[in-house]
Amino acid sequence: MEILALPSGSRVLDVPCGQGRHAHLLAETGFRVDGLDYSAHLIAKAKERGTGPTLHYTRGDMRRLPARWTARFDAVLNLFTSFGFFAAPRDDARVIAEFARVLKPGGALVWHGGSRDGVMARFLSRDWWKSDDGTMIGHRRHFDPLSGLLTIDTEWEGPSGRGTRQHRIRLYTASRLAELCLDAGLVVEEAYDGWRDRPLRRRSTEMVLVARKRELPRRRRGG
Repeated sequence: MEILALPSGSRVLDVPCGQGRHAHLLAETGFRVDGLDYSAHLIAKAKERGTGPTLHYTRGDMRRLPARWTARFDAVLNLFTSFGFFAAPRDDARVIAEFARVLKPGGALVWHGGSRDGVMARFLSRDWWKSDDGTMIGHRRHFDPLSGLLTIDTEWEGPSGRGTRQHRIRLYTASRLAELCLDAGLVVEEAYDGWRDRPLRRRSTEMVLVARKRELPRRRRGG
């Protein structure tokens, strides 16, 4: 909220919104909030938290946001490392372009996620830990510097059973994200070391970027 610095009643889009933990709190503070997520299960969980005149949830793909949302929002929030999971990098560029489309001129995008520079500076190929219920969890990581893809293999074993899972995320540098934003008409104005009130650093593993949509040029009066 401090980063947004928007008045009560401003329109905010939380995408992807997951189970609505951010959207719900933003609506309680007086914003008019829309949340969008691809998962029908998570949208159902979000709606269980409550909806109302200032809080609406929509199931959809953030690569193709509703056409009716063009220039609708004062701010778009992409939080909690919710970017870079598509197989093709062009889809990430399409997401940024959609964020720009639904923002009003002068509106802000707040992007939060991993910083490739910092993650690589502190890279761990493997680690493990024990959860509160005694489950042992282990991670093995592989990074491809050409594609920017970080592959994480997870194994767990404990009272509730054992299993494995793999997921991939494309990591970006702040400069590359700034280029994607600029291509879509967004200018990155602020870069923070995660949610800390200090500038982004080379060894920051998380970053918060604030990009603003360019204002439309004023028309000259005839005469």
